Order: sequence, then structure tokens, then C-alpha cells
Amino acid sequence: MALAHLFVRDDGQPASNRDQPGSNSLSGLVSTLVPTLLLAVLFVTLFLIFRGKFRRVYAPRTYIDSLGDQRRTPAQSPGFFGWIKDFRAISDRHILDHQSIDAYLFVRYFKLLIIISILGCCITWPILFPINITGGGGLTQLDILTMANVVNVNRYYAHALVSCVFLGMVMVIIARESFFTTNLRQAYRRSPWGASRLSSRTILFTNVPKALTQAVLFEMFPGVQHAWVASNCKELTKLIEDRDDVAFKLEAAEIQLSRDANLNRTKVAKGKKAYQGADSEDGSKWLNPKDRPTHKLKFLIGKKVDTIEYGRQHLAEVIPKIQLEQDKHWNGQGDLVGAVFLEFDSQRSAQDAWQMMLKKKTKPNAKMAARQLGVLPGEVVWNNLRIGTAEHLVRWAVATGVITAMIIFWTIPVAFVGMVSNINYLTKLVPFLSFINKIPTVILGVVTGLLPVVMLAVLMALVPIFCRLLAKLAGYVTLSQVELQTQSWYFAFQVIQVFLITTFAGAATTVIDAVKKDPGSALTLLSNNLPKASNFYINYFVLFGLSAAAGSLLNIGGFVGVVLLGRILPGKTPRKVFQKLTTLAAPMWGSEFPKWVNLGVIALSYSCIAPLILGFSTVGISLIYVAFRYNFLYCYETNIDTKGAAYQRALSQLITGVYISELCLIGLFAIATGDKPAAAGPLAIEAVLLACTIVFHVLLRKALVHHEARIAYSDPVATPHNHVEKGVGEVDGAGLPAEKGSMSKSNSPVVQPRATRIPAFISRIINPESSSTATLSSTLEQFYHTPQQPLPVDIAKRAYFNPAVTSPTPVLWIVRDEMGISQREVVNTTKAVPGLVITDEGATFNEKNKVDWKGAENGSAREAPVYEEKVIY
Repeated sequence: MALAHLFVRDDGQPASNRDQPGSNSLSGLVSTLVPTLLLAVLFVTLFLIFRGKFRRVYAPRTYIDSLGDQRRTPAQSPGFFGWIKDFRAISDRHILDHQSIDAYLFVRYFKLLIIISILGCCITWPILFPINITGGGGLTQLDILTMANVVNVNRYYAHALVSCVFLGMVMVIIARESFFTTNLRQAYRRSPWGASRLSSRTILFTNVPKALTQAVLFEMFPGVQHAWVASNCKELTKLIEDRDDVAFKLEAAEIQLSRDANLNRTKVAKGKKAYQGADSEDGSKWLNPKDRPTHKLKFLIGKKVDTIEYGRQHLAEVIPKIQLEQDKHWNGQGDLVGAVFLEFDSQRSAQDAWQMMLKKKTKPNAKMAARQLGVLPGEVVWNNLRIGTAEHLVRWAVATGVITAMIIFWTIPVAFVGMVSNINYLTKLVPFLSFINKIPTVILGVVTGLLPVVMLAVLMALVPIFCRLLAKLAGYVTLSQVELQTQSWYFAFQVIQVFLITTFAGAATTVIDAVKKDPGSALTLLSNNLPKASNFYINYFVLFGLSAAAGSLLNIGGFVGVVLLGRILPGKTPRKVFQKLTTLAAPMWGSEFPKWVNLGVIALSYSCIAPLILGFSTVGISLIYVAFRYNFLYCYETNIDTKGAAYQRALSQLITGVYISELCLIGLFAIATGDKPAAAGPLAIEAVLLACTIVFHVLLRKALVHHEARIAYSDPVATPHNHVEKGVGEVDGAGLPAEKGSMSKSNSPVVQPRATRIPAFISRIINPESSSTATLSSTLEQFYHTPQQPLPVDIAKRAYFNPAVTSPTPVLWIVRDEMGISQREVVNTTKAVPGLVITDEGATFNEKNKVDWKGAENGSAREAPVYEEKVIY
């Protein structure tokens, strides 16, 4: 079938797009859909085949026992049809109960978009499709379904009224979801398990004046139980890095020594030529002195040394130095950096102190800044603790300026991508591009449909990395704060570059030639062609829905890294084999949420201008939802815990799509009033809708702030102390006596926030009783209703020290050989380096002289000598 015959020439005769530039929307869609669909089918087929064979890649949570959290019970993994049935039967709530609240809400976001898209199809399609198709604009292919095909402006009333209904309902849905999320976050935080965690009762303060005495810090807030004052560990960190680098080189050298000897032995056994010395009991006959592992102390120009001998000598010197330096910081003798972690006796006391610091009237110290409540030790950016509030604001302003400049200058390459998507329109304007019209229709569809989408994806790959780097440089003190700021910057980048610039560049490209002939028609032509730019994003949804979902399931990176490279280039040490087994993929919320929120913004923005996009949004996002749901049930782990804040921010960002949709309609109606005053009616309706949206949005934000503060204030859970009594009266590593802060919670000067002034009927709509905090708390799995067992005092006391202060000398894990070389090396290394633990337990060489660890077969990571139990703070 010749798609070109869908075009019509000015004289009414059929013509192809070679006669004149016309719509290539259908060919572009087909050219994007066909290869993407074939690739997706291939990927899914391979996934179904590989899943049962390579569980480490496709279902690691079903058998790896190293996750260290009793809440994260792995999902079951029965046979082929059994796991599919199991996958369908498992509720998304399983992700909340056995993964994290961030993972649960991330998957829930796709369900929210699916509901909105389906609702949009039900509202817009029955009304706007007939109006657009019979609009009389003479457009063809997919363009006939857009608003651009409407000539009679009186029909614009339908678009305006439909937008009022649909976008109004979207705002209500987002409001309901925002209140649900707030309630769920509080139910999660206030559950017995959540409230009893050490991190839930700890606040990080920065910009702490050095003049403040320890006693003053404890008396400043009621209920303080423990404190950790941060110190400058720059020099200690260098020593730690040097120690670990030398230790791991020694470990690798010991293994290489045994491997070379084992290779010589097996060659001789097979009758091949290899080194063989005099007989010895410890296997030295297979060790060629010339092959001993060596390295240079400096790159290229450094002195060459024997790695094993140097490693033993250097570790024997540096380990005592580190111990002395660690003791100094542990005893509070290090240089302070103006940051302190305060643990309170209950979550209520911590909340009171947090609220106190937010109010200037009750703030106990004008200089101190409360940076985060509920801070996790593993998320602290230790190098940023010295950065005070003023410096942080300056750094943030500079970083925001850099991001803004980046967005502006990024317009050039992104605009080029937009032009490529409409390149056939440029052939009349630029004569030397006329050869494009001679390209076969199918290839032209690939160039204008698939190629721009791939180019855009590649172009955007490095942006979140740069945003995350700037967020750290801006002075944020925890990784969760870094991710949230990355999310804000990257979302702005996504909306402006991936959506707005590409959309307007694509629309402008189609009218350049006509504007040159009649500059006064620029706005009219642009308004007519802007809806047609939606074709690019239809392809965008096709590509993301099929390729992203199928690619996520197949997990090509994991398959190549674990299966292919794991067999071709297996880990050279047992440690690397262990790490490859136990390290699961973990999404970065700052880069994951924005690109998917942007899809929702695109769908909402075009919902009333080109409603066909809602259908592709429904299908594409549904496929993505299935892929992520599977991965969070069977594959992914969560490393950074925003406690649902990333999803809360994503909901707020989704409203951007409502604003853009309304502003685009206002712009299109306003342009139409220049020639046809009758368009003023739809314009007025849309302007009123925009004003109502702004008012609703402002009221919603205020209501959420009051609601969160009010429900967070009460603490219905009696939190047990997470320290055994012996440690309560002791002086901790920072020299702060814990009993100083044992004051009653009733002494708190914080006043509970008043209820928000929201009419009862509106409150019942946006915050129904079924999603209240009490109801959600009762639906949490039994695990959450049991307080966490008190942490051992030695573990609790080291929680908020810089990791350099508590970093132990790593255990060296080498491979046991049949010649006795490894056992001899264990003895010699232990004698040379007192306090160093080295073992050859559990790992051997296989018949190919590769490292073999038995724990890799059954996923029993706890058998590894280097295994460390995960501590839930």
C-alpha cells in the first residue's frame, strides 16, 4: 500500500509527498512502530527464555539472602507458568511491605498516569474526534484528528469545555493522590517499626557555633538522648583509602600467585611445558620467582616493587596510624566542622525540635540550621557538613544559574532534533536538501520518526549525571536531598528541552517557507501546525512504551555483565564474585521520576489539542508499569530513601502539564481571535479555567503543608530506647553525656498546627476517610506493627560517625589451592601484619583455573568471609 496517496495536491489530484511537503505522521508512526514492536517481541521472548536459566539476572530477590532486612522477604519464583500467575496475583502492596515506600509509590505513579489517560480517552475522544475529523481543514493522516483540522472557531467551545471537565478532574485526582501520599508517608513513619528506628528520631544540624558547649546543646532541646559531633576526617580518609587500595592489591597478588602456580602444575600434569622447580612441601616448586606479582608505586615513573612484600610492609605501618587517628576522632579530639547529629528519646521529641527550628520566635539559636529530620547514616554527604546555610544558598544559586544556562544553550542541539522530525518540510526551503524527497517512504519515516527519538534519548543521557554532580557541589548534606534537587532540575530540563523546545521547533520548521513569503501570517501558521507536532510524541510513547519496557525486562546490561562477561571475564578474586552476586540494581529517583513525569506532562498538554496521544499514553505507560512492577518485585533494591518525598514532588510537577495545556489552548484561541472574533468565547472560558487552576493549586499546597504538619505532630507510638541502659549514662565518642537531655516531652514549647480552612465537602473529596492515616496504618503488613529490636550499644554508638572513623581493616579473602600455597601465605601475612585478617575459606580454582565460590550457586551470601550484616538504622 502506498501511504503517499493519502496526500492531496492543491488541484485536488492525488499526489505523494514527493510533489510537496505534506504530513508524514502515519508513515512516521508505522516506521517507528514496526521495528520497535519487532524488537520488543524479541526482547520479551528472550526474557521469558532466560528468566528460568539466569535467576541472578532476572529474579535475584528470590534466592539471594544477603539483603539483611527481615522486611524484604523475597518473592517466590515457581515454574514458568507459576511465576506468571504469581506475578499477577501479587498486589502492588507487596512492594511496600517487602521493598520500600519509594519503590511502591514509583510503581503507583504509572497506575495514576494510566487512570488519567483512560479517563482522558473516555472524555475527549467521543466529543473531540468527531469535531476534529469534520473540521473542514483538509488535513490527512493522523493530523485530521487534531485541533488543527478545525476551521469554524465556534467548534472551539467544545475544546474549551472538554478541557474544563478533563483538566478539572485531573486536578482533583492529583489532590486526592497528594493527600493519600501524605497520609501514607506518615503512616509508614509513625508505624511501630518506623517510629522505633534510630534514624526516625535523629536530626542533622549544621552551622553549629563552636562556642556552644556540649551541655548547652543537650539542654537546648527537650528529649535529647545522644549526640554525634562531626569532625574533619580529610586526612583520615586519605589514610583509609591508601590502606584499602594496598590491601586489595595484596589480596589480588596473593590470588595471582596461587593461580600462576596452579597453572604451571596443571600444564605439567597434562604433559605441557611449564615452570617446575625443586620439590617442596608448600607447593613452591610451581612458583616461578620471575612471575611474582609486581607494581609501580607511581604511574609509569614509580619504583617497581614486589606487591606482596610491599603490601605487608605498608599495611604493618599504616594500620597503627589509622587506629590512632580513629581513636582521636572517636574521643572527640578532632577538628569540628560545625555539624551535629542529635538523637531524641522519641519521634515526638524529634518532631517538636524540628518544628521549633522552623519558627524564628521559638528557635533556640539563630545560627544553627536543622537540615534533615530522619537522616540515615549511609546517606550523609560528609564533605558537605562544613557548609553553612549562607554558603549553601550561594552555591545553590550558582548551580541553578549553571543549570539555567545549560538549558538555554542546550536548545540548539535539541532544536536540531525537532527539525529532523520534520525534515521533509525543509526541502522546499533549503534546495540542497531536495534529495531527501527521493528517499523511499519507509526510510523517510524512520528518519523523521525513529531517528529523532533515539537522538533525543542519547542527548539526554548525561544530563542527570551533571545535575546530580551540581547538587552535591551545591552543598546538600544527604543523598536523598541531592536526589530531590536533581529531580527538580532534571524535570525542568525535560519539560523545556524534551517537550517545549522540540514541540515549537518542530511546529516552526513546517511554516518557515510560508512565513518568509508572508511574515504577518506567522502566528496563524504556527497555531495551525502546533497540534501536528504531537506526531513526534506519539512516536515517543511508542518507543518508550515498547522498547523501554521490553529493554527493562530483558536487562541487557545485567545480562551482558553477569552472564556473558561473567563467563568470559569472571571475577579475578572471590570478593568481586561476591559483589557481583549480591549487588542489585537500584534506581536513582532524581533521574527516574523526571523522564516519566515528563511523559505525563506531554499527555496532559496535548490532551485537548491532539487527544489521540492519550491512547498511546495509555498503552505505552501500561507496558512500562508492568516492566517496573516486575523489576521491583524480583530484581531491584532501594539504596536511597526519600520516604516518599520524590513521589510527592512528582505529583506537584505533574500539574505542569495542566498549566501547559491551558496556556496552549489560550494561545491558540487568542491567535484565532485576530481573524475570527468568535474565538473570544472559548478564550474567556479557558482564561477562567486557568485562574481557577492557579487558585486551586495555591490552596492545595497550603492545605498539604498544614495537613502534613498537623498529622505529623502526634506520635501515637511509644518508642523504646534503641540503646541498652548501660550506654545511656556514658559519654559518647563526641564527649556528650546522654543523660543531659532526658527531659519530659511535655516541656516542648511547640504548639500543634491548626486545622486548615477547607470546606467539609471538598475535604471529603480530596482526602477521603478511606485514605486517612489511621486507615492506612491498619492496612500495613504485620511487620510494621512490631517495633524494631534495640540496636546493640556498640552499633548504635557508631551510627553517625564519619565512616572513616569506624572503618575496619578489610578482611582479605584469597583462593585455597591444592598445593598449600594459600595456607602458607595466610600464615606469613598474618605474622607480618598484626591485626590483619586473611582467609582462604570457601573459594577454590576450578578446572579452568578460574575463581569458584560455592555461595554463588545457592545465593547464600552469608557464607562469604567478607559478608557484613546490613544494619537498619
